[in-house]
Amino acid sequence: MDSTFTGLSAFPLTPLAEDAVDERAFVGLIERLAAAGVDSITALGSTGSYAYLTAAERARVARLAVEHAGGTPVFVGVGALRTSQVLAHVENAEAAGAAGVLLAPITYQPLTEDDVLGLFRTVTERTELPVIVYDNPGTTRFTFTTALYARIAELPGIASLKIPGVPADPSAARAHVAALREAVPEHVTIGVSGDAMAATGLNAGCDAWYSVLGGTVPGPALAISRAAREGRAEDATAESERLAPLWSLFAECGGSLRVVAAIAEQLGLAPARCLPLPIQGLTDAQRGRVAEVVAELGLE
Repeated sequence: MDSTFTGLSAFPLTPLAEDAVDERAFVGLIERLAAAGVDSITALGSTGSYAYLTAAERARVARLAVEHAGGTPVFVGVGALRTSQVLAHVENAEAAGAAGVLLAPITYQPLTEDDVLGLFRTVTERTELPVIVYDNPGTTRFTFTTALYARIAELPGIASLKIPGVPADPSAARAHVAALREAVPEHVTIGVSGDAMAATGLNAGCDAWYSVLGGTVPGPALAISRAAREGRAEDATAESERLAPLWSLFAECGGSLRVVAAIAEQLGLAPARCLPLPIQGLTDAQRGRVAEVVAELGLE
């Protein structure tokens, strides 16, 4: 198992201003994460709005992330509609000095399992960079099965699975993670996503947390991750429960992206209305609620 793909991987925003990447704000986020001591940084994940950026913008963002990460490993999202486009993004990630790539099977037409397996096979044959399998059905509309995880994980170069949230019940979560562990090779790490479920997933045996919150406010995410990794399951759970108002906001506002963007704007880490149009972000009323939660939880 490669320890590079364990611990807290922070997913920063790619802030926009006037329909262009705000490089200063992005670099500020990267340097903030490196200074906080996150275990890795994943640029151009879904939180980083990769699907909305041009190839040139993505190449530039990848370079900025690596250049300003201060030695923290940087993974780069390479998902695209066409395999040739994916491979071009992989080449740019290699040129930037990425430590790995994150691949989601994004699509317009529905994909079959053979389509997705073929995509991962092609990518692993064309790069020596480790590959993270990105399972995010909320954005891709493609759902991996355990059997497909197993087929893909046998390919050379697959380093980690980024899975959706685990069951809320701790016993069910442990059984779910154990079933995945049984299906994939020992060297492939299992990383939970869905921040509200992260403590449960880590306590159930996940090796990593691919975190939205950690990409903007790393402190609380690190507290959860380190407690779980040190075997302090109750502390990890307690810290997650302390953040319940934030998890509620994620649910109320249709997901984490708009909320985290509003937090970054509230803290002065990103310009106003930093998401790519047509994503409008939160309403004024919702932003008011975000400000209340930021103050209530002491997020900074």
